Amino acid sequence: MLKPEIAKLLNKQVNAEFYASNVYLQLSAWAEDAGLEGSAKFFRGHSLEERTHMDKIFDYMCECNLSVTIEQIDAPPNNYANLMDAINAAYQHEVKVTAMINHIAKTAFELQDYTTFNFIEWFIAEQHEEEVLFGKILNKAEMLGFTGQTGQQLHIMDTYLKFIDSGK
Repeated sequence: MLKPEIAKLLNKQVNAEFYASNVYLQLSAWAEDAGLEGSAKFFRGHSLEERTHMDKIFDYMCECNLSVTIEQIDAPPNNYANLMDAINAAYQHEVKVTAMINHIAKTAFELQDYTTFNFIEWFIAEQHEEEVLFGKILNKAEMLGFTGQTGQQLHIMDTYLKFIDSGK
């Protein structure tokens, strides 16, 4: 039986992953509206990946006989000045999720819940991959001198994002 503190954190994370899925789905919709098909594909793939993360935690909670409560999910932001603004928002969101995952790991370890600690290690590695991925995207933008302006750099960034495999 998992301790109530862990159950609460895991349930919060289920809802956070659901929200993250919606954040990326909204980013995809924004990109579609902006005519950025490559970026839309990239963000849509991330939306599905976040939903998979939610399912993984949901399943773990069910295996541990914990009740899952799906809470009301806030509407994600839907207005971005340009593609760099959207990319930076996605990166900042990943940093926030990393902090949440690290908090679960720390709490599980402190409470000697090594089963949950072992489970959450996969998410720690996943968040590392996400931050590395967005770091590479930001480096590519810097290399191109892309700050969000229209033109050739925007086309290159949109095409670059199209070929990034979000689904792993």
